[in-house]
Amino acid sequence: MRRSRTSAFVPTRSPAPTGAGGGLLPTRDLAAAWILVVLIAVPAWALTIGQARDMGVEPGTMGMALPLFLLLWVTMMAAMMLPSMAPVALTWVRGIGRQSSGWTRAARSIEFVGGYLLVWTAFGLLAYAALAFTGGLVDDHPTAGRWIGSIAFLLAGLYQLGPLKHVCLRHCRDPLSRLVRYAGFRRPARDLRVGVHHGAYCVGCCAGLMVVLIPLGVMNVAAMAGLALVIFMEKLWSRGFFLTSVVGVAFLVLALLAPFQDWLLPGLQDSMPSMDGM
Repeated sequence: MRRSRTSAFVPTRSPAPTGAGGGLLPTRDLAAAWILVVLIAVPAWALTIGQARDMGVEPGTMGMALPLFLLLWVTMMAAMMLPSMAPVALTWVRGIGRQSSGWTRAARSIEFVGGYLLVWTAFGLLAYAALAFTGGLVDDHPTAGRWIGSIAFLLAGLYQLGPLKHVCLRHCRDPLSRLVRYAGFRRPARDLRVGVHHGAYCVGCCAGLMVVLIPLGVMNVAAMAGLALVIFMEKLWSRGFFLTSVVGVAFLVLALLAPFQDWLLPGLQDSMPSMDGM
């Protein structure tokens, strides 16, 4: 029986990558891996929450210089992305451990992680430019914040429902085949290339979700936690593709509501007059 292209392209249910049948790591190693993830992710979240408490939620870059913004951005991404990308990362690092030892193993592992963070740092440059532009626009035209927020939710919703999102999500949900491909990468800098390659797919998978930080606020801890949960479930839950569509539709609804609901735009709020004053 032939399956239609549509059903093959947008599956609603598939085996969870780390669940039964995923087979990336044995149960014992998987438990140890998640302990390591917690030990890294918890401090990253603690630093992010502490910084957010000091800075609050404001439009634009909140006066941060680019180096400070990138430092906070990478910390945020480590907190938000690590749990969902851990199975692939830890499996690759485990493979490094079988082939290398001592300083070579440490250097190769750092090279892999560095490649992954390099991609998110590059995306952080785009995020900084977008926040600087929208922040300046809101400062000059306070009421523009509502339309900026609406456009941001619209773009995020369309991206969630678009083909690029599904291609990248499929990569992240089927990492075993990618690990086989990565094994064919040649030196030098093979581990760096693997980190960059997987990081690029991760950015492609999460780019739409990151866009909503413009209206919600880049240092909005509640928004970051919610997005981190969505990212985790999209990649590791058996109905991740279905969740992607639900979130996309929800963003489209928020795009319609944003011009009339200031509470949806805390990241664009300080410079906007209230609806009562219009």
